Amino acid sequence: KGVTFKSLGLLIIDEEQKFGVKAKEQLRKLQVNVDTLTLSATPIPRTLQFSLMGARDLSNINTPPRNRQPVTTRLIRWSQETIADAIGYELARHGQVFFIHNRIESIHGVAGQIEECVPGIRIAIAHGRLTPSETEQILLDFAERKYDLLLATTIIENGIDMPNVNTILINSAHRYGLSDLHQLRGRVGRGSQRAYCYLITPPLGTLTEAAARRVKAIESFSDLGSGMRIALQDLDIRGAGNILGTEQSGFIADLGFETYRKVFEEAVREVKQEDFATLFAAQTEQQAELGNALTDTTIDTDLDLSLPHEYIPQDSERILLYRELDELESDRELKDFADRLRDRFGALPPQTRGLLMVPRLRRLASHLGIVKVSLRREQMILFLPPSGSAYYQSKAFDILLKSVASYGKACEVRETREGHRSVKWHHVTTVYQADKILSSLYKALFARPDK
Repeated sequence: KGVTFKSLGLLIIDEEQKFGVKAKEQLRKLQVNVDTLTLSATPIPRTLQFSLMGARDLSNINTPPRNRQPVTTRLIRWSQETIADAIGYELARHGQVFFIHNRIESIHGVAGQIEECVPGIRIAIAHGRLTPSETEQILLDFAERKYDLLLATTIIENGIDMPNVNTILINSAHRYGLSDLHQLRGRVGRGSQRAYCYLITPPLGTLTEAAARRVKAIESFSDLGSGMRIALQDLDIRGAGNILGTEQSGFIADLGFETYRKVFEEAVREVKQEDFATLFAAQTEQQAELGNALTDTTIDTDLDLSLPHEYIPQDSERILLYRELDELESDRELKDFADRLRDRFGALPPQTRGLLMVPRLRRLASHLGIVKVSLRREQMILFLPPSGSAYYQSKAFDILLKSVASYGKACEVRETREGHRSVKWHHVTTVYQADKILSSLYKALFARPDK
């Protein structure tokens, strides 16, 4: 707190997953609006959510160091034979071993069990209750190969780079978070040799669902550059926490990301219309006259609209492109996006050309007050707001009715007993046909009187 800067221009937070919200906010208070770069192999769920929503920029470094190999990861049970084989194999190729046990009170007992498995092994023990000088000496002795195995708590999780250590065993791996497991696994395989990570767990059937998913995920995603996939799994398992507040993971897992985002956007609209009604009065009046409040329209389709794996192989890259596409707000932005895809990946596949029409369809339908657009079974159905809505006294609804009349038998209005209304167009087999219909409605809605 006593540190001051004359002119702070850039704040870099390394190993960001180790910092709490309060600590990061305290750092940012060093100067208002300071540019911030956070580094992490596995971003915490809330940080990743901010990036996926576009609130923060996200950049992936996927190129591994030269000659680096992925770490082979295996789930094992506590067995003297299995542990002896894993340690014995590493010692046979003149390597060293990390053994992680995160309970200081029982760490010496574990050391005795390891000595029973591998008689004559030289074991060093390191944990957080040792003095800094003691810990330093133990690590120096281990680096000089005075010991074969370092039995430690998670204090070695960051900053340890020992290329001669290429086997790590993690006891009670089900008790660790995904980020912790990924960081610990990263302590081995620092050189050109094949490395091994053994996750010691009870039978998966005895674990909680979340714990089982964590250890399965860390076993599955062992390729180089898999930190993003692991972080996405962590986001799915733990939830994304709060937009405002200190919770960095949490209840979003119960709602689902899309539902949470929709509720959040609705809350922002309510604040605009109620607490800041005067400030946004002109915008609200214009939207009411046209019959829409920029409806949060969803698109539902059985058409093949996607960025194919064959076109963009990397999962993380496709996720970022889907996110970027979802945020485009004009035809010009869509054209620029398509040009960048062609420049980077080549000619657009048919399903990608169709996908690029989706943001435009959603934007047109949103301005028209359409709640949902369904493109299924060669039909387009426009789902309208519930009965009693101001939409039915709007210009947008009048134009929709005139369009229905002009299409004749190709179009029909439907209403359920519950009062849900929709308009169905027959023989709409592509997004381009849907775009043509919605574009004509949009042009009629926003046409000038003299036209």
